Amino acid sequence: MSAPIRRRRITLILAAAALALPLTAGCGALDKAMDCVAAADAIATSVSNLEQAVSNIGDNPLKADEALDDIDAELDSLKDKTDNADLSKAVGDLGKGVDSVRTAIENGDETPDLAPISDAAAEIGNICTP
Repeated sequence: MSAPIRRRRITLILAAAALALPLTAGCGALDKAMDCVAAADAIATSVSNLEQAVSNIGDNPLKADEALDDIDAELDSLKDKTDNADLSKAVGDLGKGVDSVRTAIENGDETPDLAPISDAAAEIGNICTP
């Protein structure tokens, strides 16, 4: 499955979960739904930025580094906005995936493994699905 399709699928799953949870549970579920929506937005943006950075790495490695810095800042902001422990862990795993890609790029890999990013996004989908 291509990354854009996977990203849209994850975003749709998270959005559906965010809409369903307030109808079926109390305030804690509403908080979780809001955390999931914020995570879905950040993940979609992060994955898109990462794909852009990786696709342009041969042309301009500095752009890839800037994109990764932006993703790190986005993830730091998201960590500050969520109080759900499972979601925080998945966001942390996504950050580790970004770090892994950064290290691979610094070591000259022009096609770094994006699987840790996909795995973390899937985990967030599992956490947010009712």
